[in-house]
Order: sequence, then structure tokens, then C-alpha cells
Amino acid sequence: MIAFILLSLPIFGVVALGWAAVWMRFAKPEAIDILGAFSFRFALPALVFRLIVSQPFGHSFNPAFFGGYLASGAVIFALVLGFSRFAGRQPLAAAGAHATTATVSNLGFLGPPLMLTFFGERGAGPLAMAILCEVMILLSIGGVIMGVSRGKSAGIGTLLLRGTVLNPVVAAIVLGAVLAAVGVSLPAPLDRFLSFLGGSAGPTALFALGGALAVQHIDRATVVAASGITVAKLLIYPLLVWYVLAQLLHIEPLWIAAGVVMATLPSAGVNYVVAQRYEADADRVSAAIVLSTIVSVATVPLVAWLMLG
Repeated sequence: MIAFILLSLPIFGVVALGWAAVWMRFAKPEAIDILGAFSFRFALPALVFRLIVSQPFGHSFNPAFFGGYLASGAVIFALVLGFSRFAGRQPLAAAGAHATTATVSNLGFLGPPLMLTFFGERGAGPLAMAILCEVMILLSIGGVIMGVSRGKSAGIGTLLLRGTVLNPVVAAIVLGAVLAAVGVSLPAPLDRFLSFLGGSAGPTALFALGGALAVQHIDRATVVAASGITVAKLLIYPLLVWYVLAQLLHIEPLWIAAGVVMATLPSAGVNYVVAQRYEADADRVSAAIVLSTIVSVATVPLVAWLMLG
């Protein structure tokens, strides 16, 4: 257990450094935005693309994992949506935002450094498929629910296009998969360029994540209200992923461990962006993102120890 905590500490330490830099005003929020844009649009796509292309196609894509992980996320999405809508008496837009926050993980910023730390380059395949499940499908469904219930259907198409097809990380996954499937090898200069650019993905993404958390203002009442979403995200979701992948599908242990660890990651910042866009309880979504990120400092190494130790 101590070993996994020590492996995770540098990763979350950079997040804390980014938070401290903005909170102590050593870095301006505008600078964090630029750093986050660089990481998301250039460094992360380069990292993911190179990792996928450099491995045999079968190592990166597993249909059983994709189906099981997506089914698990869909079940949690439906449960949180129904509970928030009917038991919590929330508007449909807010319920959709809660369901999205409980299922769309921070795979873009936290995913690559954690997966590479725990699984090496073999972690690229599960990471890519999880991004497709959560970003392309679950986030899209959540956006539709929020947009339609708010009567802003005119902006849904643009939002979903930017979040899926035009998402640089998703585009890198698709292109890398195509090249891996046909057996194309990258020229040495291009491979070195992508390696150099992708090497900056982890630190810049984590620092930007910490800085983004520092500018979110939440109160104690909102945190209490967001606790249910955090429990669904960090506890129920990983347990269901483990049950489906290990007990029902019996897939390879590496894929099981990778799926459970990714499901344990905190909620993604994009959930707040979408909720704010559709006026769908953005304050509670923001609180859930911050709370789940804080709690995941302990839960991620614990789950990694349970699955790999």
C-alpha cells in the first residue's frame, strides 16, 4: 500500500502545486488556461497517439472491455439520473448534470500519468476505450438531456461536435487506432517529436488541473449536497466496473485492474463547463468535482493497491 501511495504522490503533488500557485497568486488564472489548452490540444493527443500506434492493435482495443465499461457507466448514469430526478426532486437538467458528473472521469488530465505509472504503455489501450465510453457517449447523452430540458437544443449539436469528433484527444485515439490496425510505423523523427511533446502532457495537465480547482468557489452546504455524487463516482462506479469485468465477463486481469482504477478517478472539469452552459446546477457539479478530486488522493492508490498489489 505504501508503495502505491508513493507512486501516486508525485502526480497529486503537481496538482497541489498548481492549486497553490494560483491560490497564492504566483500564477494568474489566465496563464493556467493557456497551460491547460496546450496540454489538452497538443501534448495529450501526442502522448495518446504515439502510445496507441506503437502497440499491436489487439493490445489497445478489447471489445469485451469496451462493452462492459460502457454498460457499467450507463447503469450508474441511469441510477443517478433517476435518484436525483425523483428522490431528490431535481429538475431534469440538474439530474442530467449529476448523472454526467458521476460517470465522466478526469481521464484527460489525470488518466495518462496515472495509467502510465501503474500499467506502463499497456495502459494506453484501456485509457483510450474509457475515453470513448465516457466522453463520446455518456457526456454526449448528458449534454442532450441538459440542453433539451433547458430548451437550448440549438446549441447541443455544436457542443457535442466540439466535445466528441473535434475533441483533440478523441481524434488522436481514432487516428492512432486506424494506423495501428493497418500496421503503420511512425518515422523515427516523428516518433521522437511526439515523444518529446507528449512527455510534457503529464506535468502541464496536472498543474493546470490544480490551478483550475483553485478558482472554483464552493461553500459547505454545497459540498454536503455534492457528497452523494462523489460516493457514486468514487465507490459505486468502480465496484460495478469490477463486478461486470471480473465476475460477468472474466476478461484479462490487466484490463479489469485498469478499468477499476479509471472508474475511481475524480469527476472531469468538463462536467462543470457543460452544466454551466445549460444552467444545470453548476455549483453542485463544481463541488462534486473538487470533493472527488480531494478524496481521490486517498482512494486512487488504495484501489490500485487492491487491484495490483
